[in-house]
Amino acid sequence: MTEAEMKSFADFWPHYLAEHSRAGTRRLHAAGTLTSTALAVALVASGRWRWLPVALATGYAAAWAGHFLIEHNRPATFKHPLWSFAADYKMVALMLTGKLK
Repeated sequence: MTEAEMKSFADFWPHYLAEHSRAGTRRLHAAGTLTSTALAVALVASGRWRWLPVALATGYAAAWAGHFLIEHNRPATFKHPLWSFAADYKMVALMLTGKLK
């Protein structure tokens, strides 16, 4: 299925996993997602909203490093930002629960 044919998150998910096939890419995504989430929660809790972009940049930097340096592909974020965001959390959750290598 081409990216243009994807009409739902269920269509997108197999494509997302294929674009994150290497363990190093997945580990960088997990590290970036968990760090970014922790930073975002801490910033919101402390009322330092203006620093929120730093938290997001931290997560994206780690993820994009995996794509450009390990996977050698283009992040799905560019074409499907919302699905990519949701898929990243799904992938990390599956990794943390041992349901995804």
